[in-house]
Amino acid sequence: MVLAWLCATAWPAFAHTGGGGFVLLLPTGYYLAGGTLAVLVSFILVFLLPTRPLERLAAARLDLGEIRLPSQGLCSALSFALLLLLLFAGIFGSADPRLNPLPVFIWSLWWVGFTFIQALLGDLWHRLNPWMAPYRLIMHLLRRGEPSLPYPDRLGYWPALLGFGGFAWFELVDLAPDDPVRLAIAVLLYAVLTLAGMVLFGGDVWLARADPFSVFLRLIAHLSPLDPVAADNARPNHRRFYLVLPGSRLFKLPAMPLSGVLFVLLTLSAVSFDGLAKTFWWLDQGGINPLEFPGRSAVTELNSIGLFGTWAILALAYLLVVGLGRLINPALPAGRAGGILVVSIIPISLAYHFSHYLTVLLVDMQYAALALSDPLGRGWNLLGLERSYVTTSFLSNYHSVVMIWNLQAGAVVAGHLVAVAVAHILCMRLGGTGWRAPFGQVPLAALMVLYTLFGLWLLSAPVAG
Repeated sequence: MVLAWLCATAWPAFAHTGGGGFVLLLPTGYYLAGGTLAVLVSFILVFLLPTRPLERLAAARLDLGEIRLPSQGLCSALSFALLLLLLFAGIFGSADPRLNPLPVFIWSLWWVGFTFIQALLGDLWHRLNPWMAPYRLIMHLLRRGEPSLPYPDRLGYWPALLGFGGFAWFELVDLAPDDPVRLAIAVLLYAVLTLAGMVLFGGDVWLARADPFSVFLRLIAHLSPLDPVAADNARPNHRRFYLVLPGSRLFKLPAMPLSGVLFVLLTLSAVSFDGLAKTFWWLDQGGINPLEFPGRSAVTELNSIGLFGTWAILALAYLLVVGLGRLINPALPAGRAGGILVVSIIPISLAYHFSHYLTVLLVDMQYAALALSDPLGRGWNLLGLERSYVTTSFLSNYHSVVMIWNLQAGAVVAGHLVAVAVAHILCMRLGGTGWRAPFGQVPLAALMVLYTLFGLWLLSAPVAG
C-alpha cells in the first residue's frame, strides 16, 4: 500500500541509471521518505506481532517434484570451453569493449545477469562454474586423488574476502577494466590462482571458502524460492525441488566467522560505493567539477580510499549495532551473534545489485548480442544482426523511465523488508523468550532503516557521466 501511494503521488527530481552515466528527470519526491517509512513500519509490525506466524510462513514449502539435472562435470566442461572462446575473443577480437564479447559477457551477462538468475533459480553456479572440469583433469594427469594440503581453519573466508576486494577495486577503480586484453589477462591470472588453490587444498573446499565468486553466488542462491533436496545417493544428479518463501533458506546457513561477516558486508558496500562514486556530492569531495568529469585517472586515489572506507564504515556500524543489541539483550550469544545475523544483510546486497545494475543490463544485453554476432571483429554476421542498433531511448521515455525507477526503488525497499523479517526471526531464536528478546534487534533494524534512506538517495542523486 505504501509503494502504491508513492507511485501515485510522486514528485519530480533528478535520478540516474545506476552506472550508465545518464542524468534523467524521474519522479522521486516521496520515495525516500515513503520507502524508509515502509521499512520502519514493517519493523514495528514484526516487533509487535508474535514470531510464530512468521516462523510457520518461513517453514512452508510446496513439493514441485523430482528433476534429473545434468552432471556437474558436463556443465563445468561446457563452461570452461565457453570461457576459453571468450578469452580468445578478448585477446584477438575487437578492441572496442562494447563490441568484444568478453567484457560484455563478464561484466553484464555474468556478473549482473547471472547473479539475478542465481537468486531466482538457486545454486546453478555449483554446476556451471568452469573450474571443476579442468581441476579434475589436472588431478587425473597428476594421478592424485587427494589434495596436497588440508585447508587451514584459520584461513576461513579471508582468501575470498581478499579476492572480492581485488575484484571490486578492478571493477570500480582500475583505469580500464573494460579493455578486452586487460580483462583477459585479469581472468587468466584469476584462473591460475583458482586452479592452484583447488589442487593444493581440494576443489570443493576451495570453492566453498576461498573463491570469492563461488562464495558470493552460493549466498545469493539462498534467496531463491526453490529449495533442492538430494533424492538419494544412488541418483546423485536427481533433486526434489520445493517452492519456499524467498529468503527462508537463509536460516540454513551456519554462523559465519569474522572473515565471512566482513565478506558479506563488502558485497553490499562495494555496490553502494559504485553508486556513490558517481554522485556530484562525492566528486565535490575531491574538488572535481562533475560537469567536466575528466575520467577515472583523476579519482583513482579518491575512489580507492572511498571503496575500502565505505566498507570499513559499514563493518564498524554493523559490529556496533550487534554489540548494542547484546547490551540490550545479554542472551544473544557472544561472538556468534554477528556471524548469525549477518545473513540478514544478503537480501539487501542483492537488492542493491539489482537496482544499481538494472539499466546497465538492459543496455549491455544489446551490445552482447552484437558482439556475439561478430566475436572477433571480422565483419561476421552470425546472428543476422547487421541492421540492428543499440538503443537507449527507453531511458528518455517518461513511461519506461518511471517503470524502471519503480523497479529500482521497489527492489531496495523489498530487500530491506526481507532483511528486517529475517533479522527479527534470528534475533528471537537467539535471544530467548524474556522481555529483552525483541528489543535486542532494535539497533540492527535502525541501521537497516537508515541504509534504506541512503540507498534511495543514491538512486535519486544526480551523477556524472
